[in-house]
Amino acid sequence: MNLTKKLNLPFANAICYSGFREGQQPGGEYPTYNQIKEDLLILQGEWKYLRLYDCDKHSEIVLDVIDKEKLDFKIMLGAYIVAEMNNFGCPWGVTYTEEQLEENKKINVRQIDKLIRLANQYPDIIFSLSAGNEACVDWTDHYVPVKSVIAYVKRIKKGAKQPVTFCENYVPWLDKLKDLVKEIDFISIHTYPVWEYKHIHDALEYTKSNYYAVANKYPEVPVAITEAGWATNSNGRGIDPSNVSEENQEIYYHDLVNWSHEEQILTFVFEAFDEPWKGSPEPLEPEKHWGLFKVDRTPKLVMSELYSKQ
Repeated sequence: MNLTKKLNLPFANAICYSGFREGQQPGGEYPTYNQIKEDLLILQGEWKYLRLYDCDKHSEIVLDVIDKEKLDFKIMLGAYIVAEMNNFGCPWGVTYTEEQLEENKKINVRQIDKLIRLANQYPDIIFSLSAGNEACVDWTDHYVPVKSVIAYVKRIKKGAKQPVTFCENYVPWLDKLKDLVKEIDFISIHTYPVWEYKHIHDALEYTKSNYYAVANKYPEVPVAITEAGWATNSNGRGIDPSNVSEENQEIYYHDLVNWSHEEQILTFVFEAFDEPWKGSPEPLEPEKHWGLFKVDRTPKLVMSELYSKQ
């Protein structure tokens, strides 16, 4: 089922956007109004749909810029919900005290309520809402039980008019999240062939298999891809360094976008700009290198034809 048709929206390119630059990070220094305006002017024209992960200061500024500058974007806004249970399957071994987990539940309710407030404040800009991000997959460090996610979806639907989804790796949708599917308006999957050691020339077929495994299981529910991309560097942890490069990113990006257009699948490319704050302190940490643009806002190879270097 076609999502943009169901939502009565034009089909267009979509991208995940987070504007943190050198020395900036969530909970620390945030990008300024003018920095975010600069980013959005770079993205304007090529992408219409932006995905924001969190109801933090960054998202508030993004919405303010779009509103005040009259920019042509529509936003999928997410609430970033944090751990309500310890996940002992998390490879990097994050654990929380019972007191912290109880406090996290209160934090999550506040986050959901802020999502609702922003949705109602910007009804013409925010076109959909996500109740969380990668909180149910077996490796997550911020595990939230499915029943809690369902409760948050119901809370959002009671308080806001926009369609509601939940953004998660494709695997949990195949069984674990089947009760959640009954409550949401559309499914949002993440697919990363490079994290699963797929060669670049097998990557699109793997993404297709991930997508259709979910779409065919729930034929009456639209499915969007809210994260898919290819890193350009790796320190060898989780991703083979020989499998990532700007050349491979360019191949995967064009394959992904061409297929998405052919099938009219709303696909948010991950991501707009490199983010130095992410992952470990190592410079080649792959989490830092998913952008189509470098942290200094110059285009990588994939964008070099569209954007001349400043």
